[in-house]
Amino acid sequence: MFATRLLSGIILVVLAVLIVGAGGSILFAVNGAISMVGLFELYRVLKIERTPLAAIGYLACGAYYGLIWFDGHEYVTLMAIAVLMCLMSFYVFTFPKYKTEEVTAAFFGVFYVAVMLSYLYQVRQMPDGRYLVWLIFFSSWGCDTCAYCAGKLFGKHKMTPTLSPKKTIEGAVGGVAGAAALGYIYAAFFGSHMLEVRAPQMACALACGIGALISQIGDLAASAIKRNHQVKDYGHLIPGHGGILDRFDSMIFTAPAIYLVIMLSQ
Repeated sequence: MFATRLLSGIILVVLAVLIVGAGGSILFAVNGAISMVGLFELYRVLKIERTPLAAIGYLACGAYYGLIWFDGHEYVTLMAIAVLMCLMSFYVFTFPKYKTEEVTAAFFGVFYVAVMLSYLYQVRQMPDGRYLVWLIFFSSWGCDTCAYCAGKLFGKHKMTPTLSPKKTIEGAVGGVAGAAALGYIYAAFFGSHMLEVRAPQMACALACGIGALISQIGDLAASAIKRNHQVKDYGHLIPGHGGILDRFDSMIFTAPAIYLVIMLSQ
């Protein structure tokens, strides 16, 4: 299992470097595909993946990425209203076939997966995005590694004993500190290329620290959903890691957080 997980992890890193480095339409297409698969995985856990409610969610995911591609950000709120109206209309005209919880789950999934994960592409499209986008990985995957090491070495106090017994406060602190250090070191080498960011080293360290803190909430949130529905993994697409949401759960929260911090740093 460890060898499989390690090999899959290496392949994921290589693919991330190639796809994110290329940016543009390639990253957009992959980001959209990952969002669609992740949405399906979430709906499957919630047991609505093959219902008309889910179909509306999939269409909403596609429509949202269409707005992103054609720079129609100002219409996202209207799209959200239209999606909610469609879901509620279907709920009313098929009553009592579907429960309120299923309707809200379908709406929630679009924003939890598709909208939040889209900020990976949106950060890449920002000025200096070819450099800044890697902060998302430092504060998600980098935080995971640093937290694991710190937890193994110093972990004594459980952070969420019921939800995730192996996670410790010391590990969480180590993850945030490690991610912030990675951001600072990265900016020491590439900060001169970040023309739109004031004080790149401090900005990148702060962005990674905040992103790492939020990424742990994202990881625990995904775990909470799985525990509530008694499933171990969201899927089996990535050998040794599970599904898309098992690997990108923290990035769902990190990507928009990094986007926001960068916007405030410019």
